[in-house]
Amino acid sequence: MQQNKTIGLLGIPVIVAALGYFVDIYDLLLFSIIRVKSLKGLGLTDALVASDGQFIISIQMYGLLLGGILWGVMGDKKGRLSVLFGSIVLYSLANIANGFVQTVNQYALARFIAGVGLAGELGAGITLVSELISKEERGKATSIVAGIGLTGAVAAYFIAHSFDNWRICYFIGGGLGLCLLLLRVSVFESGMYENMQVSNIKKGNFFMFFTNAKRFKKYLLAILVGLPTWYVIGVLITFSKEFGKSFDLKGEPVDPGKAVMLAYVAISIGDLLIGFVSNWLKSRKKALYIFYAMTIVSILLYFNQAEGTDTGMYAICMFMGFATGFWALFVTMAAEHFGTNLRATAATTAPNMVRGSLPIILLLFNALKPDTNWTGAEYIHAAAITGIVVMVVSSLAVIFTEETFGKDLNFIEE
Repeated sequence: MQQNKTIGLLGIPVIVAALGYFVDIYDLLLFSIIRVKSLKGLGLTDALVASDGQFIISIQMYGLLLGGILWGVMGDKKGRLSVLFGSIVLYSLANIANGFVQTVNQYALARFIAGVGLAGELGAGITLVSELISKEERGKATSIVAGIGLTGAVAAYFIAHSFDNWRICYFIGGGLGLCLLLLRVSVFESGMYENMQVSNIKKGNFFMFFTNAKRFKKYLLAILVGLPTWYVIGVLITFSKEFGKSFDLKGEPVDPGKAVMLAYVAISIGDLLIGFVSNWLKSRKKALYIFYAMTIVSILLYFNQAEGTDTGMYAICMFMGFATGFWALFVTMAAEHFGTNLRATAATTAPNMVRGSLPIILLLFNALKPDTNWTGAEYIHAAAITGIVVMVVSSLAVIFTEETFGKDLNFIEE
């Protein structure tokens, strides 16, 4: 039986996983950053920019949902490295194709395919790093992966503002992904996974999450814990321009690309910090309670901007970003909950189930507001009620989920 290799906090697999997530986030958030510019470039009106923008981001999230299942199963059946190579090839080529679209439907198709590819990056990287590093340092390592990776949104913002032609931004994203393939050659497979290969064990069976009540509860709670991040990013920050009009903010119109960039600067700091906070508290759940409390405060501030300014909106977006910087911890917990034969499936599907829930969150949001109004008091009230629902559900999930700090990951799901 092979001895599991262990690595340091800045070992090659950690750095390569972080750079992979950097490219992943660049491509994932690029649409939110250049939504207005690109859709106007296709000839859409302001109203269609909002409605078709929701349509395209929803289609992208459906791709992430499907890809999460496909890559998660492959990660357990064929190995963590197969996902790290395969997913990046798919989303790199999809992003290059995205630079050639001429219609909204073509745009949506390209984002769907990119979404399928993007779904595999984080879960496989977190799974591999979690299995290669000591349980005492695991939270710190995954926070480093996310902290570095999330700055991809910052790169996307500055690249988007460096080129008048939005199509070039997609070409750059595809090129970055293909370049990253060269670094992947130096990464080795997890010893835990290699050891599992010598026995006749069911691997990557997605339906195992639903055949055991205790396992299903853990899986469901693992998903619900992550909902606030994509409510904040997918609704409040992506559509900050429309909310800015609704709040009648003073100053310049809100730039949603800038809002996304600033939020992700803060998210990367939060994600880097929370792993160390979790280690200091010797608890994943206590760290989540702290960041959830900040998330609630930041959302309350967001909805009390009646006399605010565009500068205040950007500051609040940064605060919301920092407060929702628990993405790395959330994915790490999903990995820690399950055995080696289901770990990649759990760690890859859980974050993509959350991303895939954005269309449902938007469906609730749209059901609560008049269909024709993209700004106004009703728009604000609908988003606020949606936020209350998300935070109540997610807070209950944190309360009932199991503590996973320091858990030994060398076990199998029967």
